[in-house]
Amino acid sequence: MIDLITWDDFSKVDIRVGIILSAEIFKEVKNPAFILQIDFGDLGVKKSSAQLTKLYTSSELIGKQVVAVVNFSPKQIATMMSECLVLGSVGDDGEVTLLQTERPTKNGLRIS
Repeated sequence: MIDLITWDDFSKVDIRVGIILSAEIFKEVKNPAFILQIDFGDLGVKKSSAQLTKLYTSSELIGKQVVAVVNFSPKQIATMMSECLVLGSVGDDGEVTLLQTERPTKNGLRIS
């Protein structure tokens, strides 16, 4: 069963649009991942660790506009501090497909 949340719960989650500026292989982690630098416009550039290596190469990720939660507390992942959570659907085999906007939008716009 899925835990239900209230509208107030959802309104606390700050989900924004940003564009990936760089995607480097994260060598220090157990599960293959990239270190992403994402531009969220007025919110600045934030780092994230993302396990996207099954479906994407580094060069494919650069320039993609993605959707991410930007108001989590920073989380230490191996040797880096992750500052946001990139959103994607996770298949049974662990493949992560990125959530993206239907067309390009201004970086930093809030998802609601």
